[in-house]
Amino acid sequence: MYYKLYIDSFFILQMTGNLYLLSLAGKILGCTATHVRIWLGAAAGASIACMAVLVPVWPVWAGILAGAVAGSMCMLRITYRIHGGRNLIHGSLVMAGCGFFSGSIMIWILNRLRTVLNGRIGMALTIVSGYLAYRIILRLIRVFGRKRENCIREVSVYVPKLQRNLHMQAFLDTGNHLTDPVSGAPVCVVSRKLAQELQSCFKPEKYHAIPYRSVGTESGILHAWELPEMMIGGQGGEVRKEHVIVAVCDAGISKESVCQMLLNPRLLEN
Repeated sequence: MYYKLYIDSFFILQMTGNLYLLSLAGKILGCTATHVRIWLGAAAGASIACMAVLVPVWPVWAGILAGAVAGSMCMLRITYRIHGGRNLIHGSLVMAGCGFFSGSIMIWILNRLRTVLNGRIGMALTIVSGYLAYRIILRLIRVFGRKRENCIREVSVYVPKLQRNLHMQAFLDTGNHLTDPVSGAPVCVVSRKLAQELQSCFKPEKYHAIPYRSVGTESGILHAWELPEMMIGGQGGEVRKEHVIVAVCDAGISKESVCQMLLNPRLLEN
């Protein structure tokens, strides 16, 4: 038993799918590229996929998998000029996730087309179903992206040691329900990186011990201090809050993240 593969049709399908995946990955990763680089990246990925199929490797799935991994990294390098093994792996995983959901939607669409067309599915319909899957996922990315943007707040804190206001971006975390066990006041979370810049604001007499529970950790205590004053900006204007308790925690906040603070939603309640 053998299968007949038309390499030109395979190349076109691979290149079209790569165009969709590169566009979706760029939206998620926040990368931009010219149309020429996107086409070049898609063509390179399709070429690698064709070579992986033509090269005699056993088992076949190993060659296809190796070609997919190498192809995705090559496409990201050419299209978005992503460097570094860690960044390329992260980008490849994003592309793989987009491919999984796109493929699932395509299969759903094609199965219904086969019912209508009595099983006759050509390359053009496959490309159309891929485009529909692309538009659906792109719409979802934009919806979730807008929701995330609505959660970003501009925060200003006066730092005595620097003798100036420190401006930063904070994420309004609706899942943050931390409160001080004594006063019941809401507690925000800052990274250790930001805590070092706010060190002169942390007075020993304003220390708090905040108990918490999280996934993977049964319980624990966070070290927290009071900030004399904090200005929180948003769509409704600035909100001034005094004696804001901030706990220092590295979990969930990477050093590379733009937002180094997780706001407690109760701070914005009237």
